[in-house]
Amino acid sequence: MELPYKQCIRYEAWPDEEGCIEMQFRLIYEGKLPASGAETQRRQKHEIRRAMHRQLLELWRNHPFLKRFAEGRVPKNFPDLSETVSTMYRMAENFARCGFRFLPLIRNSFGVACSLDILFLRRDEPGQLVRSGGDIDNRIKVLFDALRMPQECAEVRGFHPEADEDPFLCLLEDDRLITEFKVTTDRLLLPIGGGDVNDVHLIIHTEALVTTNKGNTWDLFYYDK
Repeated sequence: MELPYKQCIRYEAWPDEEGCIEMQFRLIYEGKLPASGAETQRRQKHEIRRAMHRQLLELWRNHPFLKRFAEGRVPKNFPDLSETVSTMYRMAENFARCGFRFLPLIRNSFGVACSLDILFLRRDEPGQLVRSGGDIDNRIKVLFDALRMPQECAEVRGFHPEADEDPFLCLLEDDRLITEFKVTTDRLLLPIGGGDVNDVHLIIHTEALVTTNKGNTWDLFYYDK
């Protein structure tokens, strides 16, 4: 197999951009991405979630459309109006589970479409894509599981949110919300050192369209300070 190798999978037509708010950003992950081993995968998926959370927090705080949700304040309890929390915190209450308060950016109820273009750098030798680092399709599935919020508590068993992980930000509510993805695989040229064949460097170019049609629910959560 010649490198770089590129694969594109399109699940459905990209929605009409008219009347939509477009967001484009890049998420980065450097670390292990195993293809097999249920317990290893479970722990690694959560490490990836944590890496994504830190980057998504910066996005919510600085993106012109999203930062109003990070800055806006709402009452924490009704009818007591003396204590307030961020609008993001209130939004995340809809996704509270398993000891976490998750907040996915791409979610079904908000009419958001998402496509991913992934640069996948790994240590495998040319021609060793399957034999040494594991099946690329399985490794991408592990990544997609890590980009979404957990569906079962077993996925985060033994883990607890850190001080800056409430809410815990995820890219996706469900990986079925990815309408299209492209993967370009190439060799990671950094010296191996103490690493192993499961080490990867990923650059995930994310393109999302937030529809602004009547009935969109984003603005229902927005309150001025």
